[in-house]
Amino acid sequence: MLTTSTDRDLVLRSLDAGAVGYLMKDTDPQALHEGIQAAAAGGSPIDARVARALVETRRERSADAGSVLTAKQREVLALVAAGQPNRLVAKHLGVSEKTVKAHLTQIYAAIGVTDRVQATLWARDHLAGD
Repeated sequence: MLTTSTDRDLVLRSLDAGAVGYLMKDTDPQALHEGIQAAAAGGSPIDARVARALVETRRERSADAGSVLTAKQREVLALVAAGQPNRLVAKHLGVSEKTVKAHLTQIYAAIGVTDRVQATLWARDHLAGD
């Protein structure tokens, strides 16, 4: 993508649509040439201003995700992050394993992960104060 916009939504929509990089039109001609060559060679050149916007967006989403977990989901996640299998989490909470699995599915969606290991790593970084 070659543009003048650093708008976060446009950047994310462009990348979601298949852009392999995101360069600004006011980039130094030599750097622009190198970025185009990098994209052609399979790289993903991203302008520093755009990268900063992406990092900020990621931080905001991570912070928002922690606040959208219910108290019960936070409790389930803390037990999972402590290494408890679903069976023991269910026993501890007095619920069925099916209920624990349902909570985990909702937790994964809320925090943007796809598995137990990623959720545990996320919990380590975001639930430290709980």
